[in-house]
Amino acid sequence: MLAEFEQATSGSIENALDSGEKAYLNWKTTTFSLRTDILQNCSKALLDDKAKYASLISLEMGKVLKESVAEVEKCAWVCRYYAENGSRFLQDEPLEAEGKTAFISYEPIGIVLAVMPWNFPFWQVFRFAAPAIMAGNCGILKHASNVPQCALAIEDIFRKSGLPDGVFQTLLADADQVAGMIADRRIKAVTLTGSEEAGSKVAETAGRYIKKTVLELGGTDPFIVLEDADIEEAAKTGAIARMINCGQSCIAAKRFVVTDAVYDDFLHLFSNTIAAMKQGDPMDTDTDYGPLAREDLVNDLHNQIRISVDLGAKALLGGSRPERPGSFYNATILTDVKAGMPAFEEEIFGPAASVIRVKDSEEAIAVANNSKYGLGASLWTKDRDKGIELARCIEAGSVFINQMVASHPAIPFGGIKLSGYGRELSYLGIREFVNIKPVVY
Repeated sequence: MLAEFEQATSGSIENALDSGEKAYLNWKTTTFSLRTDILQNCSKALLDDKAKYASLISLEMGKVLKESVAEVEKCAWVCRYYAENGSRFLQDEPLEAEGKTAFISYEPIGIVLAVMPWNFPFWQVFRFAAPAIMAGNCGILKHASNVPQCALAIEDIFRKSGLPDGVFQTLLADADQVAGMIADRRIKAVTLTGSEEAGSKVAETAGRYIKKTVLELGGTDPFIVLEDADIEEAAKTGAIARMINCGQSCIAAKRFVVTDAVYDDFLHLFSNTIAAMKQGDPMDTDTDYGPLAREDLVNDLHNQIRISVDLGAKALLGGSRPERPGSFYNATILTDVKAGMPAFEEEIFGPAASVIRVKDSEEAIAVANNSKYGLGASLWTKDRDKGIELARCIEAGSVFINQMVASHPAIPFGGIKLSGYGRELSYLGIREFVNIKPVVY
């Protein structure tokens, strides 16, 4: 055991809500210039101590250190992005209305409750907090229980960067305490990144109390490789897209849908690339993938793979735990994956890829869309026009052509179907939690 932390009590939750409400009354009146300075300070603070924060991420959830460094750097980027663009996104917007003179005013709404996951413990928080704070809102963070030090460090970064007390607060609360916070009149909106089950519970409670929500949930993201693709590049990128964060990413490529003409070549290159990746201590610089974040996640993953194999899938690579201490799982590639198997239907949160053979692009799109989820998709073809045409047919929140799916501060992020609703990042993200108010005169 590294450390112990006390769970938030009803008293500490009440104090946070009261502090946030009082802070909001002043914060909403501050200038964009002041908010810009604070976000720029946050960006600098993150970069100045990125080694420390990266080590904290790797310590608490097992991410490979070089990926943790990249996560901290990305948080600094999103702070800079909203510092530089937030005021422009929220400027009064002239409105054309025949016979009327009008404009749209974008105004803050109050305290936003953020229920965040452990897999990107800094990034998930900053991509919500930077635009929310820039818009004049306050935030209360209920982070995953296995990353308490990350959660407290983020609050400390904002405080040291000049954010007034109460504008951003971390509560080490339990999942059972979330519903009570949502019900409180002082919480005006909720954002959640997590499982389908958690999103459903939050949406149900928020709906009962008429609170705005943004949900980013799971995915079975397809990685579609057509016969005219650059197979070497697709295989190399696909391996990274599957194995990043040890496969523990909502937008990681999960179902590799490959046309028959290039299936064998792709599978050969793809499997060799993944097989060459080094498993090990996440603190070692030469490690490519480390352990999963918790032991129960290893058991869940192995159960999904076991059932899929029992139903006819074949383990070309892996499919087992290594003989070493820790929550490790060997990199796995399943072939002959079909609808009805967990490897096809469910989100696989770990280092396991499902490879599916299809005859042509039409079947590839049908397979890609045969999912209850719709978060991201990657499509590989050398024909740009064809790629754009097919991208419009894919049921997903975003499609990346000839590249892996990745979040970017300027690109809207979110899903459809059971992957959730609402958008984060870009100008759309900062407008999710504001009052879009027409003023007519």
